[in-house]
Amino acid sequence: MEHIVGFKRKVIENVGRMIIGKDEEIELLLIAFLSEGHILLEDLPGMGKTMMVRSFSKTLDLPFKRIQFTPDLLPGDITGVSFYNQKLKDFEFREGPLFSNIILADEINRATPRTQAALLEAMEERQITVDGITRKLKKPFMVLATQNRVESYGTFPLPEAQMDRFLMRIRLGYPTKEEERIILLNTVGKVLEHLESVIREEDISQIMEEICKVKISTEVMDYLLDLVRATRESDEISLGVSPRGSIALYRSSQVKAALEGRDFILPEDIQAMAVHTLNHRILLDDGNSIEETVEKIRMIIRQIPVPLENLEES
Repeated sequence: MEHIVGFKRKVIENVGRMIIGKDEEIELLLIAFLSEGHILLEDLPGMGKTMMVRSFSKTLDLPFKRIQFTPDLLPGDITGVSFYNQKLKDFEFREGPLFSNIILADEINRATPRTQAALLEAMEERQITVDGITRKLKKPFMVLATQNRVESYGTFPLPEAQMDRFLMRIRLGYPTKEEERIILLNTVGKVLEHLESVIREEDISQIMEEICKVKISTEVMDYLLDLVRATRESDEISLGVSPRGSIALYRSSQVKAALEGRDFILPEDIQAMAVHTLNHRILLDDGNSIEETVEKIRMIIRQIPVPLENLEES
């Protein structure tokens, strides 16, 4: 697992040249990517979301497309359309921006529910269907969607079914004074221009295969299930975590363990990932901001007993 730890270090260092002081968020982005999951970034404009995704895709040497979601955006604008080619005298399919490896869906909640729904099949099945024909998307495939948490006018809130398809909901937040000083002194364009990839595409597939072999003991599995069940049984939560959320927590914990150099999951891996993978999968009775749901998940973590023995047994 040492080469996976080295890979994590290279990615964080490389992307960190562009995104100052956000090593934890870069690691979460890497965890979501290796988990074959998607991320919902809920933050203010101008926090470096687009720059982080661009530098991440360049670090992994994978194609990147950005889609600006607006109320007039149609499903065909993102999936692609069939048009009649007069030269060929036949219909031809023109691929949309979803036919890339890493997608930035900017301000996703500004698009209509119909267009948002066009992402559902792509995110879950890694395929799109146009005119009755199903086409597979590229592998690996990850959607990073952003939504503005302040503005509400002219937006269409994401339904629970769409929220549940995101592996994590995270936030970048403001930089510190010293971090912002470095950002101001950095020549951003030149840094991105000279950013080089740190891995080949075939090596990414090999790492993903190795991560699937990370084990979990019976005690730790029970701990994970107890955390999830606690969200369903809490009097303060009207909607608990679904089985898809359990899978997301398990898969991201596997990646977290591998990035730490282990081939087995510890309770600490589950605790670290639960905050990010479960906060958007619950509905509270008295508010559902990211701060409120994260605090509720942390409260549940504090209440569930942690297993202490035989953690390396499968």
